[in-house]
Amino acid sequence: MPLVYLSLGSNLGERCDYLRRAITMLDEHYAIVAISSVYETAAWGKTDQPDFLNLVLALETPVDPITLLDTIQAIETELGRVRRERWGERTIDIDILFFGDQVIDQARLSVPHPRLWERAFVLKPLYEIAPTLSFRGRSIQQALADLPGQDVRYYAETATDC
Repeated sequence: MPLVYLSLGSNLGERCDYLRRAITMLDEHYAIVAISSVYETAAWGKTDQPDFLNLVLALETPVDPITLLDTIQAIETELGRVRRERWGERTIDIDILFFGDQVIDQARLSVPHPRLWERAFVLKPLYEIAPTLSFRGRSIQQALADLPGQDVRYYAETATDC
């Protein structure tokens, strides 16, 4: 089974609760093998909104990427996610960062995540659980080092501890 990395973020309501609930729902479908600490960051892309709590998790799944995406979007909907504007506020956001070593470029899904390399709030928790991870010669460690000035603050050891 491929190892899949997901990023989870929330900046509305009880942010920790949304992260915990999303993890629980993902765990009902897939084998979660690692979960990072929780980090807090200012919003990215559209900055006039509340700060986000973010984490990254790794899971194993026998399903194909689109089936995983469908499950993720169903979880987001169940947790109250409404897609009003790009990079807007949300109760929960779940993105597929990597799906094994696959490269996917479809209308609904691009993997690796196309903005992964620009986001310290994704790279820092990803580095925490996969410090030796690299993709096509690019290491997560080096990508994180290439993003100075992005404030990613440690928030809690786990989503349960928030």
